[in-house]
Amino acid sequence: MAVTASRARPAADHFRLGLMLAIGSAVAFGSSGPFAKSLMTAGWSPTAAVVARLASGALVMAIFATVVRRGWVHEALRHPATVLAYGVVPIAGAQLFYYNAVAHLSVGVALLLEYTAPIIVVAWVWATTRRRPTTLTLAGVGLAIAGIMLVLDVFSGAHINLVGVGWGLAAALCAAGYFLMSANAGFTADDDGISPVTLAAAGLIVGSGAVTLLGLTGVMPLRFSAADTVVAGHTTSWVVPVVALGVVATAVAYTLGIMGIACLRPRFASLVGLSEVMFAVLAAWILLGESITPMQALGGAIVLAGLALARAGDRSEAVAEATWPDGPPEESKAGDLLAPRARGM
Repeated sequence: MAVTASRARPAADHFRLGLMLAIGSAVAFGSSGPFAKSLMTAGWSPTAAVVARLASGALVMAIFATVVRRGWVHEALRHPATVLAYGVVPIAGAQLFYYNAVAHLSVGVALLLEYTAPIIVVAWVWATTRRRPTTLTLAGVGLAIAGIMLVLDVFSGAHINLVGVGWGLAAALCAAGYFLMSANAGFTADDDGISPVTLAAAGLIVGSGAVTLLGLTGVMPLRFSAADTVVAGHTTSWVVPVVALGVVATAVAYTLGIMGIACLRPRFASLVGLSEVMFAVLAAWILLGESITPMQALGGAIVLAGLALARAGDRSEAVAEATWPDGPPEESKAGDLLAPRARGM
């Protein structure tokens, strides 16, 4: 009994750390909408806003990685497939597919399709581990998705066509890839792993390059503007939202997200990621003055209830088995996320 309690305490601490990191990431990601909207209102194309966000975020992460993890470039070069896949799929791919979905659908429907990613993650883990999620977990997923539908107000003026649905589901696949690919960062038993800091820095460089290439080749419109922007009711230079997008909504968001997902199981982390929508609504209220309706508030409460159910399902499964096939080993330490590998550093 004492041994079980001593093992449960570090696991609980590990979960709390991962939850705080994942929520911090969701808050940071949620701030991107208002800042990007201020740029687009000032004349920037969506692709230009994405390029500015990813490029500035890549610069910040490259500097940060150089300071805290010397040798990160060599580490990234040892994992070219991982870095390329991460930069192209969850970073560049999600942006490309989502904006194409918005071109054919109402914004709420496009976001709802992208945020079906937790369903994909649950299905993938179920298929690869051959372990059926508990009824509580499945109920939590369904409840959280229902809450997101209310937060996004998808039933008000919704516009749907099959092409847009295809783009939206492609964005969902990329978002699912973000959670599944981030899960293994920093938690390997040998020297062949890649740290969250390296994955974020190198992935953003690849992602920004990919989106820039799409803009330069005319696949997506690329239009910048030096006009002033309006943020939180104040007129300011375009530099302010670009820096905010790069530092907060990109560098901080991806780093905290990768670290949080590595501490949590991918399917629960993907559900926590749904809170990004709620934080985006709050950010729009604070920075853009967009009101929050009672229905959106109710949706947020339903999302939280869904997360609680999913967590209860996770805990009931944890009683049945000592370790999870889709989670990090219990002995992994949070400090390993920044510590350099012994070989090649």
